[in-house]
Amino acid sequence: MKKIIGRREKISLPEWGLKDISGKIDTGAYTSSIHCEYWEEKQEGGEKVLYYIVLPKNHPKYNGKIIRTQNYSQKKVKNSFGQEEVRYKVNTKVIMFGEEFEMEFTLSDRSKMKNPILLGRKVLGGKFLVDVQEVNLSKKSRK
Repeated sequence: MKKIIGRREKISLPEWGLKDISGKIDTGAYTSSIHCEYWEEKQEGGEKVLYYIVLPKNHPKYNGKIIRTQNYSQKKVKNSFGQEEVRYKVNTKVIMFGEEFEMEFTLSDRSKMKNPILLGRKVLGGKFLVDVQEVNLSKKSRK
């Protein structure tokens, strides 16, 4: 059965040491994205490795943790202004409504946006229905 979520939800990203981060639901966006100010691709022993830090420095849950992965790709996406850009795409475990599942995020500069995380329809499909009048239903369901 599909769970009902609001227009904003709290999500946790345990592999990145982040708990209850606000994410905006965007049924118009296919892919999810997370704010990232630093990313760097390096060569290590003949392998490509991506290093990155998520969330803006002024975010209350910012931890400055440098995340390292070899499991990434690049993807062309249209930004909120309709311009095409190439972004890094990474995967991590996400916890919402007490359920854990794998999710992919593109790394992008969301500094002009209110929420550091945008949840697109790829993660929503088959799992959730959106009630635009509600917020943080996942948190309310824990009580």
